[in-house]
Amino acid sequence: MSTVESNPVESDFLASLLAPAAQTAEGHDLWLKARRASALERASALSVPTTRDEDWRFTDLSMLYRLKLKAADAGGQVDSAILTTLMFPEATTRLVFVDGHFDRSASSIAQEEKVRVGNLEQALRDSAWRSTLGEVESRLATVARVEHDVFAAANTAFLREAAIVHVAAGAQLGDTPIQVINVATGHATGSNPRVLVVAGQGSGCTVIEDYVAVGGSAYFTNSVCEIAIGPDAEVHHIKLQREADTAFHIANTTVLMQDNSRYRNWSVGVGGRISRHNLHVVQDGTGIDCDMHGLAMISGRQLADTHSSVDHALPYGASRQVHKTIAGGSAHAVFNGKILVREGAQQTNSSQQSRNLLLSQRAKVDTKPQLEIFADDVKCAHGATVGQIAADEVFYLKSRGLSETAARNLLTYAFAKEVVEHIPVASVIAVLENHILEQTRTKEA
Repeated sequence: MSTVESNPVESDFLASLLAPAAQTAEGHDLWLKARRASALERASALSVPTTRDEDWRFTDLSMLYRLKLKAADAGGQVDSAILTTLMFPEATTRLVFVDGHFDRSASSIAQEEKVRVGNLEQALRDSAWRSTLGEVESRLATVARVEHDVFAAANTAFLREAAIVHVAAGAQLGDTPIQVINVATGHATGSNPRVLVVAGQGSGCTVIEDYVAVGGSAYFTNSVCEIAIGPDAEVHHIKLQREADTAFHIANTTVLMQDNSRYRNWSVGVGGRISRHNLHVVQDGTGIDCDMHGLAMISGRQLADTHSSVDHALPYGASRQVHKTIAGGSAHAVFNGKILVREGAQQTNSSQQSRNLLLSQRAKVDTKPQLEIFADDVKCAHGATVGQIAADEVFYLKSRGLSETAARNLLTYAFAKEVVEHIPVASVIAVLENHILEQTRTKEA
């Protein structure tokens, strides 16, 4: 990220974003205070990204920088009936955060043997967390790097509350996911949600990281998710971005993988005026395997930007990525995917596909899959396609009795469904399929 001098609007935004973080919270452990202070110092030294920065050249955040945001007050309430509609029944354990603050009364924590789930404040004070607090301390604000990312640094500077999921060695949660619900009330607020998942050796879990809105005013969500996967462990991670169309959503996800671990990711974004997801996977071990499935479904004047990177640092690693976008109206989709195979990372097998569907003449996509390979015994491939619905496919369905509108909607639905149909939570699939159908349904001419 550039450290060049910002213009007054950008500087004022950064100053207002960081001002509340300078107020040191009493009672926090020294290690947490030190990490917050270091992050605040780093964020203050950076500038916010603009289209002058190569990684942001297609994503103009000037509208965000002009907002007059305020810090969200703790204790915000959301109607329980609304919250019920946001919950997935398979998840008996749920952590609810409203504008970045933990809502204990709305949360439901079913304690499992060898599993600890809760808010950071609880982890620091509850004696039941004593045996796992060391791992929380070693991973929190260390997996995600803040040196060159002002938004990740700002999130860490505000680190008071966070969703903590710790799965001890050998623990298997099976078909019981854990849901972290981040609710925005949409009152011109800025919030900094944080999630930490630690999976011990040989363990397995599914985590649903969900962002939703109950208000319509412009607001800013700046989230960070850190996932540390131990040897022979497996994590299924479902990230849902269902923000309001007036929202600005910037998310950083960093995954650190050890020997023979497995990571399965589904990232689906349908909301936000401007959204950006930075997904970084570091394969810091041998025999690692990861799958990443992405879907951005946007319309109107929405902009959805996904930047991903997979770092194959050691031999015998595998990764597969399929990212799809559906853009209608005047929407703009951006995808930049990087696969790095370091010297010595022999026998790496990696593939990446970017597939993009444009539903109108005004919609556009900028896509850039890329490979950087410094080993000679590897199997790597990448590709990208951009286009509209094929006329012959529409003709085929029309010949079977469908109207042109119905045919186009069915083909769009099938394009999107391919990404979500293998999500390991049935109710999540149902919600997303309903949303896809609503988005693709158009009126008959």
